[in-house]
Amino acid sequence: MTNRLYYGDNLDVLRDHIGSETIDLVYLDPPFNSNANYNILFKWGGRPPPPRNGSQAIESTSQIEAFEDTWHWNDKSELAFHDVMTSGNTDVAELLRAMRGFLKENDMMAYLAMMAVRLIELHRVLKPTGSLYLHCDPTASHYLKLLLDGVFGGGAFQNEIIWSYRRWPTKANRFQRMHDVILFYAKSDGTQTFNTLLEPPTASSMKRWKGKVQKVTFDDAGKRNPTLEVDEDSAGVAMNAVWSIPIIAPVAKERLGYPTQKPLALLERIIAASSNEGDVVLDPFCGCGTAVDAAQKLGRRWIGIDVTHLSIGLIERRMQDRYGDALYYEVIGTPNDTDSALRLAAEEPHQFQYWITQAIGGQPFQGGRKGMDRGIDGYIYFTKTGDTLGKSSTEAAIISVKAGQRVGVAMVRDLKGVMEREKADIGIFVCVIQPTREMEREAAAAGVYTDPGTQQTYPRLQIYTLAEYFAGLRPKVPMLDRQAGYKKAGRADANEGRQGSLL
Repeated sequence: MTNRLYYGDNLDVLRDHIGSETIDLVYLDPPFNSNANYNILFKWGGRPPPPRNGSQAIESTSQIEAFEDTWHWNDKSELAFHDVMTSGNTDVAELLRAMRGFLKENDMMAYLAMMAVRLIELHRVLKPTGSLYLHCDPTASHYLKLLLDGVFGGGAFQNEIIWSYRRWPTKANRFQRMHDVILFYAKSDGTQTFNTLLEPPTASSMKRWKGKVQKVTFDDAGKRNPTLEVDEDSAGVAMNAVWSIPIIAPVAKERLGYPTQKPLALLERIIAASSNEGDVVLDPFCGCGTAVDAAQKLGRRWIGIDVTHLSIGLIERRMQDRYGDALYYEVIGTPNDTDSALRLAAEEPHQFQYWITQAIGGQPFQGGRKGMDRGIDGYIYFTKTGDTLGKSSTEAAIISVKAGQRVGVAMVRDLKGVMEREKADIGIFVCVIQPTREMEREAAAAGVYTDPGTQQTYPRLQIYTLAEYFAGLRPKVPMLDRQAGYKKAGRADANEGRQGSLL
């Protein structure tokens, strides 16, 4: 199976593209209750990887708001509730109906309905030996555990993993919340893939054992039989369900600027425990791609799904930075020709804006956050080289995207005004159709920008079309300054960040 990255609603992708009993491990970190949109990137840009053979387009009606942190009760959540009622899984249906009677039609109930219908599909795609790890907020974990009991059956529960970490405390009339909950379920209890992970024994244990190592065996009746032995090859003791793994520091090399990014070490631990090399790992809410990164690093195959082009673009960049151009995977659902790009522009103009901005090497304005854009849809950062006496500096070319079929000379003048207001050296007017002669004349009247160091000239106001993009042409700017647009992911190191060893 080829590694795949899907753009679209994960429910549609699961139903239409993922076969039953084809997945070895599912990890999901669904958004909820953090007062921030999980689909927003705050620092990203740079040149995208080259098009990959085999890319294809799929229809998606999902919008930028489809997976906001708090899902509100509306027609979509009512439809999700109906889908669960008619799914054939009467345990989940009765459980969800009882929850609705208790919670009524509020945000929590909408979240649970949307999750229930997806958990049913995730159970379907798991192999009999497969496992699911659901990373959840403590405010929703008790409800989600009930749903998982209904979907998987009560005996499928394996662990409630506590991911413990430290951060700056906040003032509160309660104990500080410095942990996440990860619910571990197996599709078939007792036959799931599981590799025991080891951690070093504590100093007090080593003192008590007098330098020996504890070895635990079980007799035929399942009785535990711990012994102390001299074993120089032992790496430690079996890992428990409380994991102390630091969160990613703001200045860490690993941090990419995605607000809910999880440590690579956390995902490596999950993948190492519940899959083997060559197995397939699925993350249906893949965000900035930590799960697919960890899967690739550990020799697993992977599938990632996300509902925004912001995330898909970041993951493409991350995987290229980490593993280079030799890594092959399919990107499905992003435009791969003019017709699919025009369809995206017509159906989802905001998603088109995010896609084309990143596709030409840019960073969405304010990381994609909603609000007044002041005539700016994004930036392409470039290096302005100094003359013989000056120093180089990082500058930003302004991007203005027009997804509609109606464009005119007034829009070009508007961009020229924004450039003057922002004192920008270069502006890029992106449109889906060919410009008129009047638009071209207005753009040409803006003059040229001359780089002080190289003395090379560039049109100050450039009109850029979809036809140029698919012809392999890119906007004309000086040397791209990728670091100004986003934090580059470090090259993958087979020895970095490992958490625990195999028994």
